[in-house]
Amino acid sequence: MTPAIALEGVRKQYDAFALHDIDLELPEGQVMGLVGVNGAGKSTLLRMLMGLVRADGGRVEVLGQSMPQAQVAVKRDIGYASDDMRLYRGQTLRWHMDFVRSIYPDWDEAYAQDLLTRFDLRPQQALGGFSHGQRVKALLLLIFARHPRLLLLDEPTTGLDPVARGEVLDALADVLRDEARSILFSSHNTADIEQIADSITFLHGGRVVASRDKESFLDGWRRILCRGEGTDAIRRLPGVASVRDSAPLVEVKTGAFDAGTVPALQSLGFAIESVEPMALEDIFVTTVRGGNNA
Repeated sequence: MTPAIALEGVRKQYDAFALHDIDLELPEGQVMGLVGVNGAGKSTLLRMLMGLVRADGGRVEVLGQSMPQAQVAVKRDIGYASDDMRLYRGQTLRWHMDFVRSIYPDWDEAYAQDLLTRFDLRPQQALGGFSHGQRVKALLLLIFARHPRLLLLDEPTTGLDPVARGEVLDALADVLRDEARSILFSSHNTADIEQIADSITFLHGGRVVASRDKESFLDGWRRILCRGEGTDAIRRLPGVASVRDSAPLVEVKTGAFDAGTVPALQSLGFAIESVEPMALEDIFVTTVRGGNNA
């Protein structure tokens, strides 16, 4: 099966920033969450996939086509949304819907009407009267209703209140009922990523520092509290990413937790107080601060 996205050795150099040797693959029908702080390179990567930015080196393929050479053909099957996209404030949402429908033959009016109701949007209202959250939902409606094979979403839930975020995530879940559709979803909000993603990629300083399926991320990481002395020995254990000595307790964060982890700590003379799963945000911060691949 041809992957929805395939990048190999991709590089891009700017004056104050660079993407370094990006290798990434998104299988068809899956959701990849792209996590990174501001300036990590998330937007540059998505724009490269759209053909808006040309790589300095490496291979970029989208839906089996080389980019940016095939961008005209491929864009018909891509839905792209970013925080800096703008709609016509003086025109109504209905005008925008009719405009998009005139361009894309796969426009689904029944689905668009369903999204109008779900998002609580008034089609005859000019976009200039919409709140930020309403404008985001209007943009996503225009994308979703034409059933693109690939969605590239750059921080789509930024600035939304909890109710609006929930509506957007529910709509994304609906899109995924068609297993032929794929999503690359970047966000600061790791809770959103954790909710809908099949796989997760951490991007930091223009580099992929970790990329795995979500379950192996969450299953492999643990925060362990123990009592004992001699933390240097703990740091040498496989998978240990962080050790904090707050006597009398020692906090250990590991990305390679298995049945042998607790016995290994006990063999070093440590008494185990607790073993806890880690949230995705904590995993990301620990990975970035540790400078090691997760």
